[in-house]
Formats: sequence, structure tokens, C-alpha cells
Amino acid sequence: MDRNALARRIAEVALLRGEFTLRSGRKSRYYLDKYLFSTQPDVLRELGELFAQRIAPRRVDRLAGAELGGIPLVTAASLATGLPCIFVRNARKDYGTAKQIEGALSAGEKIIIVEDIATTGGQVLEAAKVLVDLGAVVDTIIATIDREEGARTNIEAAGYRFESLFTKTDLGIDE
Repeated sequence: MDRNALARRIAEVALLRGEFTLRSGRKSRYYLDKYLFSTQPDVLRELGELFAQRIAPRRVDRLAGAELGGIPLVTAASLATGLPCIFVRNARKDYGTAKQIEGALSAGEKIIIVEDIATTGGQVLEAAKVLVDLGAVVDTIIATIDREEGARTNIEAAGYRFESLFTKTDLGIDE
């Protein structure tokens, strides 16, 4: 599947129209349901390959994905690149090992965060802070889809490189 066909497929399975409240609290007339595209094997396989193309030229130690939407995406990217990954929980668990990340992480490791849909970048910036507080060096954040509503500005203002595989424009979305 080429990039344009993948964009059409994502929009076909995940674009919902109506009245929605986003994580940021903002209202929107459309919603991209990440679970509707990240649970489709054909889409997930192709996204893994696109992430790998973006990641391959860089020296990076590990990939990271935030709970819950980033987990299947970072797993697909990990399989496509051969790089190990870690999962960042929204909050430290209060049982077992009581960790906020799952997987191995050593201080100083260079990380790329794989994100699902970026609107303002708030959730992925929270995940980046968790990683930095644990001694990681977050190099880049790569979103599957940029809603083009401020994520790039906010993420770059926080000192991280931001990229996206697709934008809402690529998916043919106009509000």
C-alpha cells in the first residue's frame, strides 16, 4: 500500500463526524479514532514501515510509546526497526514493581517517542517528561497524525523535534 492509499485507508476506518470533545477540552466536528486504525493489521503493518523509514537514518537506542494509543504503534515500529521499545504509563502503577515505564531504560539512552494523534501535544509532552526525569534523552517525537492544531508549536517550544507521518490535510479532512 502506498502512502496515499494508507492515508485513505486510515480516514476510511477512523474518521468520525459529529460533535466531540478532545482531550484538550476543545470541541471538534471530527474525531480520528486511533483504535479504529491501530487495530487493523494492514494499517498497523504499513505504519510500522513508515515509522521505520523515519527512524532508520538516526542513531537511537530505544523507542517509546505512551499508554494506551501509542502501544500498538510503538510495537509495530519496534518490529519494523528491530529497536527495543518501552511503554510509558499515564501514572505510576501502585502494585507490583510500581513503575511508570515498562521495559528496560538506562540513563543517557536516546529515545524517539512514537505518538498516535497529536492535537496540542499535551499527552506526549507528559510522556517525554517522564522519560527525561528517568535520565533518557528524548530526541524526536513522531506522531502518526498531526491534527495541525498546535502540537508542532508546543512540542518544538519544549525543545523536541516533531514530525508526523500524516496531517489532517493528508487525510483529506477539512473542518
